[in-house]
Amino acid sequence: MVDRHQVMNFRVRAQQLDRDHGTLADTAVLDIGVQNTGPDGARWALAVRGVDVTALSATDLILLWTIRGAPHLYRRADVGKVVAAVEPFSDADAGKRIYDASKPLKAAGIGNLAALDEVAGHLRTIVSKPTVKGDASGRLATVLPEPYLRSCRPCNATHVYEMPFRLATTRAGLELQLDTSPPVLQRITGFRRTAAPGDRFDLIRAYLRLLGPATPKQVADYLDAPVKDVKALWPDDVVEVTVDREVRSLLAADEEALESADGRSTRLLGPFDLFLQAKDRATLVPDAAHAKELWPVLGRPGAVLVDGELVGTWRPRKAGNTFTVAVQPWRKLPGPTRRAITDQAERLAAYRAVSLTGVDFAN
Repeated sequence: MVDRHQVMNFRVRAQQLDRDHGTLADTAVLDIGVQNTGPDGARWALAVRGVDVTALSATDLILLWTIRGAPHLYRRADVGKVVAAVEPFSDADAGKRIYDASKPLKAAGIGNLAALDEVAGHLRTIVSKPTVKGDASGRLATVLPEPYLRSCRPCNATHVYEMPFRLATTRAGLELQLDTSPPVLQRITGFRRTAAPGDRFDLIRAYLRLLGPATPKQVADYLDAPVKDVKALWPDDVVEVTVDREVRSLLAADEEALESADGRSTRLLGPFDLFLQAKDRATLVPDAAHAKELWPVLGRPGAVLVDGELVGTWRPRKAGNTFTVAVQPWRKLPGPTRRAITDQAERLAAYRAVSLTGVDFAN
């Protein structure tokens, strides 16, 4: 039996949210990828784990469309293993990951993996130099047959399905230029995919190491993969623990860390921080009303993490030259905790290169 406080502390420690300094090489979340969504995205996630992001450049980092088709940041040196790791486990898995795009392909007798290879081959040809996403997609639509295309009424045009487009980019050896909007695709210099990712970059193992203990379904939900495929690849070196009356798995090597972890720190987590991406949301936030506030359908706030517990949400407010952080606590916060949150707000303001004018606590 393991209580949720142990699980939360374990994840704080595993994800290095309790350290002040770190390097790219020893930052564990980069093994699974750091989602880069919103202004407080991947770089902020690295900053709250002690990485000096001001010293990083495109020679250190690479941005790829990978898990769930979202943009994720990785170490550039790892790209070959990362691309091998994010490969669909099977044709059925590929079909699940590309959502509704799989239906017309199936009707036409085209396999999902074969379709991704077809899209990737054309993309590799089209993106011979840095190319804006819209231009690449438009040219792709002129060379692919009907099963790959969808009619868009608002645009009164025909487009390539979005998820096959995104997931094919890594197969084509393409990256996203950092800090471009709309996204600009370019070839990865010297790209060579490895035959296998190895244990460190294996996505199932990485999830268990960073977001465990977990069930196959939770891992499958995170990857948008079929549970059957995840179960077939489930590691042998795991131990079973019971959390919230649910039997889950943990890598055996992490059993001692689960028992001893003490995640004392205060952090303002970005809305898509890996800590908040775990698929056992009731473990992260037991209160249903608080969960609804943290994970609305649109416009996610960030989360306030204090000593291994999520204690509220936060939102940035910028008007002209002023920058404030609005905090909505879920319980009464003592003075030292408020001061620690204010220190983190100062850190966020420095990251954004603005001056903090205040922290607005709702109560």
